[in-house]
Amino acid sequence: MTTPGLLSGITVLDFSRVLAGPMATQILAELGATVIKVERPGRGDESREFQPTLPHGESAYFFAFNRSKKSITLDLKHERGRQIARELAKTADVVVENFLPGHMQRMGLGYDALSADNPALVYVSNTGFGQTGPNKDVKGYDTIFQAMSGIMDLTGHPDAPPAKAGIPLSDMTSGLWIVIGALAGLASKAATGRGAHIDVAMMDVQVSLLALAAARVFANNESPTRVGTEHLGRVPSAAFECLDGGWLHISGSDAHWLPLCEVLALDDLAAAEELRANLGRVRHRELVMTALRAAIGGRYREELAKDLRAAGVPVGEIRSVREVLDDNNTESRRMIGTFDHPTEGEFPAIRTPLAVATDHAHSIPPMQAPPLLGADTDDILRTVLELDDNEIAALHKERTI
Repeated sequence: MTTPGLLSGITVLDFSRVLAGPMATQILAELGATVIKVERPGRGDESREFQPTLPHGESAYFFAFNRSKKSITLDLKHERGRQIARELAKTADVVVENFLPGHMQRMGLGYDALSADNPALVYVSNTGFGQTGPNKDVKGYDTIFQAMSGIMDLTGHPDAPPAKAGIPLSDMTSGLWIVIGALAGLASKAATGRGAHIDVAMMDVQVSLLALAAARVFANNESPTRVGTEHLGRVPSAAFECLDGGWLHISGSDAHWLPLCEVLALDDLAAAEELRANLGRVRHRELVMTALRAAIGGRYREELAKDLRAAGVPVGEIRSVREVLDDNNTESRRMIGTFDHPTEGEFPAIRTPLAVATDHAHSIPPMQAPPLLGADTDDILRTVLELDDNEIAALHKERTI
């Protein structure tokens, strides 16, 4: 018998598409919630068409963010489709949507309408700029928010143009805050019996990531600039190229300074009293970094990493995604699982990064395949809304589902 997930018994009605919302609802699903993904008949979530595609036409992009869900197709342009959505919302604990402000309200699917029938409903709206403010109707994508939030201006090397993060940072951090909002709403519901409307703006999430950069502005009105892999307030904390062309990122506190100098045979730096404290090393950044680059550039990556770890110095090899996926720590932490898809067969995926003690009453359920478009439509209508076969056949005929 499978141990129930931490969110077993929770039902999520998911109107979101592409990344932030689907990532969030996948997390909820893989914590045990029942997630019903509402999709357009015929096409579904547009990310079903994103590259790369697999041998039988499914999208690897879609696979990454839609596991362990059920799919129902509903044409929300038709009143009957909207009516079915409202009926499903009466049975839900959480609704997640990422349409522009006002869109769900115009369909009669906004928070006010759905909470009137289900006062305990937790309703999470994810948009680019939020439900209020001068930009609320402005559309945007991940990199737009990286640019407008200042994150892109902070990313990259000082002698190079601004750069985006190597992952869709705005989308994925927003997905995490959708989950946090949903869980906070569920906690409030448990305490008060009432739900809430939670407004998650991707721009707000990116601004929240500026906490340290903003502290510098607040402290001395100095706007941070791009420093590549270095750290404005700590030396050393940077990537260094080794003799074999590999790269190491080395960081640490004052306690690591002398061990680092010893491994690298930098006796002169170790003897300099003004470099013992980080503040002094920051003041003499160029001197310190020049000496470190020269010493590290004469060592092989794996050998140096081993020596630094033995000395207690924090160090990390800069690795490719392929190397990380093949790493024994990734394997031992069971971060890669597999699911069996009805058309693509067995497929690997990154697991939810939470583990629960094996003797606990709940666990993290095994991941399930992303649903085929509309695969669960008839079953959901039959079991949740108790429609009979004739009613379901009529909905198919009129193309509501």
